[in-house]
Amino acid sequence: MNIEVINGTVTESLSDTVIVNLFEDGLIPGGALGTADEALNGHIDEIIRDMPGCGKYGETTVIHTLGAISAKRIILLGLGKKAEFSLDKARALMAIAMRAARRLGSKTIAISLPGAGSGGLNCRQAAQAVVEGAIMGLYQFKYYKSGKKEISNIEQLLIVENDAETLDAIKTGAELGRIVAESVNYARDLINHPAQYMTPTKIAWHAEEIAKQYGLEISLLEKEDMQQQGMGALLAVAQGSIEPPKLIILKYIGDPSNPETIAYVGKGITFDSGGISIKPSQNMDEMKRDMAGGGAVLGAMMAIGQLKPKVNILAVVPCTENMPSGSAFRPGDIITSMSGKTIEVINTDAEGRLILADAVTYAIKLGATKIIDLATLTGACVVGLGTFYSGVITNNRQWCQEIIDVAKQTGEKMWELPNDEEYLEQIKSSIADLKNSGGRAGGTITAGLFIGQFADNTPWVHVDIAGTADADKDKGYNLKGGTGAGVRTLIQLATNLGTI
Repeated sequence: MNIEVINGTVTESLSDTVIVNLFEDGLIPGGALGTADEALNGHIDEIIRDMPGCGKYGETTVIHTLGAISAKRIILLGLGKKAEFSLDKARALMAIAMRAARRLGSKTIAISLPGAGSGGLNCRQAAQAVVEGAIMGLYQFKYYKSGKKEISNIEQLLIVENDAETLDAIKTGAELGRIVAESVNYARDLINHPAQYMTPTKIAWHAEEIAKQYGLEISLLEKEDMQQQGMGALLAVAQGSIEPPKLIILKYIGDPSNPETIAYVGKGITFDSGGISIKPSQNMDEMKRDMAGGGAVLGAMMAIGQLKPKVNILAVVPCTENMPSGSAFRPGDIITSMSGKTIEVINTDAEGRLILADAVTYAIKLGATKIIDLATLTGACVVGLGTFYSGVITNNRQWCQEIIDVAKQTGEKMWELPNDEEYLEQIKSSIADLKNSGGRAGGTITAGLFIGQFADNTPWVHVDIAGTADADKDKGYNLKGGTGAGVRTLIQLATNLGTI
């Protein structure tokens, strides 16, 4: 979809559909809405009086213009209460409106920025939010459809602004929104592909393509390399599968003079059967998405390579399947991690923390001075926080708060969980240094703290995206399937730390 920012009014734009915005508690047409109402001889005002609910959040009312303006139709988009409006709501609302326009067969859409002006939003931020919402909201995963009628695609989005002095800021925001949203959708594709396609080898291929296209450094560790590095935890998980494991390392050096390097570590379990501790068959198909953390890291690196912030980012993505077989690791096994710490295996379905343990150790070896890891780690996180918040564990409160603040900027919700030393008792082993499961009680906390044992004194934050990495239905800018959770936070973190 082509995105263009133009000076003028929405009613004069060459489009087949115009989207205008209405606050629930501001039912007198003004701004772009007033211009459209004037062109239609007060018809919109009449509709608002007859249908006062049309301003409620997410309501879309289609008005046929019957030749009064060049556009065939106007979509009246309800923004809800003005006091409750936010950038994330602008993002979600634009997704709703764009899908409504697509259902009508629209090809070219003209919009005015919702909330920029009377809504109190910064025009650059509003432009970024609406473009993100439009692109993420129109996402479709149709690689495997055969003989199905395709939904008509929108070809052009026109952002129309009457104030010429704000055009440059709007263009900057729109371009940033495009890069961010396309990176989220790229991660969604990685997550939604079936495990028969998205193997560790295929993820590594995608990483190589990102590196080639956006000028990133890349290196890949094969099984033999992992053996030389002593990555016993990662190799233990991999040994049950015929698919060879891969460890992906991407580097973006935006500030060579700066000694600080931020590591993005993403869990890349391309299919999780649970191993010998096999999962129930119900919903096991969803375990193709157990690499959502790794997908988020790759999506973020795709954007960072384009935005070029003045910061150094190291991406580490350990990839393998977790399968049951005659060669699979077993409950009761003792494995030795790259760090030298020994681990008693209690449950082979607690495998994500094992591969992340070696990945975190390796990131530190490569010079990481701060770490954030993302993983669909525990079902306990879904039980505790539902599907709206990601759980967070840290060994450094300042670094954690920085990431939570960044997440708020993007609309991605995160909640810090306690990390008291008492929880560590649950993962102590009587025959090894650690055990890989502390049981059901506080499962998200003990799983996160297990990874933290390998960060040592390096500032580290773990983000459990088990509840936020996929959606079971379309809602706002998230569509059924992989959501790309974490991508926008990682991008925003890099841009905050460096100057674009």
